[in-house]
Amino acid sequence: MKRERTQRENWGTRFGFLMAAAGSAIGLGNIWRFPYLTGEHGGSVFIIIYLFCIAFIGLSIMIAEFAVGRRTSLASVGAYKSQNRSWTFAGVLGVLSGFFIMGFYPVVGGWSLAYMLKSLTGLLANPGATADIFNAFVAAPVEPLIWTVIYLVLNVAIVARGISGGIEAASKVLMPTLFVLLIVIIVKGVTFPGAGEGLAYLFRPDWSQVTGNTLLAALGQSFFTLSLGMGCMITYGSYLRKEENIPANALSIVAMDTMGALMAGLAIFPALFAFGMEPAAGPGLVFVVVPAIFARMGSIGPIMSLVFFAALTVAALTSSISLLEVVVAYLIDERGMDRKRATYLSSIVIMGMCVLSSLSMGTLSGVKLFGVGFFDFFDILTDKIFLAVGGMLLTIFAGWFMKKEDLKDELTSGGAVEFGLFELWYNLVKYFIPVVIGVFAIVGIAAIEQKSLMFFGLFLIFVLGLFSKKL
Repeated sequence: MKRERTQRENWGTRFGFLMAAAGSAIGLGNIWRFPYLTGEHGGSVFIIIYLFCIAFIGLSIMIAEFAVGRRTSLASVGAYKSQNRSWTFAGVLGVLSGFFIMGFYPVVGGWSLAYMLKSLTGLLANPGATADIFNAFVAAPVEPLIWTVIYLVLNVAIVARGISGGIEAASKVLMPTLFVLLIVIIVKGVTFPGAGEGLAYLFRPDWSQVTGNTLLAALGQSFFTLSLGMGCMITYGSYLRKEENIPANALSIVAMDTMGALMAGLAIFPALFAFGMEPAAGPGLVFVVVPAIFARMGSIGPIMSLVFFAALTVAALTSSISLLEVVVAYLIDERGMDRKRATYLSSIVIMGMCVLSSLSMGTLSGVKLFGVGFFDFFDILTDKIFLAVGGMLLTIFAGWFMKKEDLKDELTSGGAVEFGLFELWYNLVKYFIPVVIGVFAIVGIAAIEQKSLMFFGLFLIFVLGLFSKKL
């Protein structure tokens, strides 16, 4: 039975909701993942294809997630279960995605915090040693864990205070701060001699660089960066007031997320080319190559490095609080816990997973799950399997198992606002997007070297579906 909206926390202001939802989308995927994927896949051509995927797929899915969440006034599990009990497993999959991502996300967030301090205490002394410094740091048994704990405590302090007083209040400060920090880095970076080559790399397309991998990488990034398929936007949508314009809000959030990704590219690539660094540096771009760039800037380098890793920390924090909220909202809605107890209990379990992830870089490097360490296990299970399948299930559920009239009622706020593109959106969600995501999921899963992990993930989803009526 649908619960009364009066029992549900709500966002205090539209601005607060936009900052929180944009914060969920703008995270490590923008500041860390987007730049290195852009470097690996030809620069401008990757960005153009990525923008196409954002506009026609990511935006439509975000609208659907908000609509499902507000329609039910429940988080991921309850939203599915209240409409069709057989689909409970799809909601549980979203909770598990958020849970497993939090098994490694705070570890990287802790690295960002640590690099803020390291920027001022010798990290930049030798540009050629940044890789050795990073490898020694992540392999250490104690220091990374200390920073992980500090980072996770920040998450707990925010989420435990609730929606309006915690997540919304923090996002109103953190998101503008992030954009200001990125602007500072961009303004400095574009002034270096040779920075124009970096700008050309970002905005002058070379279509000969396009391959099948480019298309798949752009689609995957658009999906990952918007926090789709992991229950975040359904949960945030459940706190929306009825009068809020869902399509307009979703468009604003997608625009801010895209701007955040492009600003991250502008913050990195002009300086990268100015100092003759390799754009296709891979995942080590942020923690290895970027410090090496700042090390070549002279006296201003440590300050610029501090600002950059502060921006990375803020971006990570605004995303991880939404992931923690997915798990907390499940315990509140489905297990009847109060917010603080749900937050503390979730965080204790998450910290245990983070310990395993962090130690898998060094002390526990020899311990493998399906051929990979704990950090990679949580990453691959979610990014390559759960998120893709979760997003596809959401579109199938909204397009085929929810009433078209109910969706239209939500997206027009009961007829109070116009959504002239409803028919186009509905057909994209019902027919086009599930097929595209399905192809992406199949190709992405097939590319996983650890086939046993692939089958484990799919088996877990099958079991969830089999027992969904009992959940």
